[in-house]
Amino acid sequence: MTGVFAGENENFENLLKRFNKKVQQAGILSEIRHGEYFEKPSIKRKRKEAAKRRKSARALAK
Repeated sequence: MTGVFAGENENFENLLKRFNKKVQQAGILSEIRHGEYFEKPSIKRKRKEAAKRRKSARALAK
């Protein structure tokens, strides 16, 4: 369960931005989306390999 605590004099917009960032980093939304329907193991494997390629290409670009 992801949660954030409001600091002193922190407005709601900043609090919401921090919450959304934590949800993105935790991968909660993508996990829920992938659970909405059945994905064949071969497609799941291809998706993970593509993610690895994107991640390594990003690392080489830096």
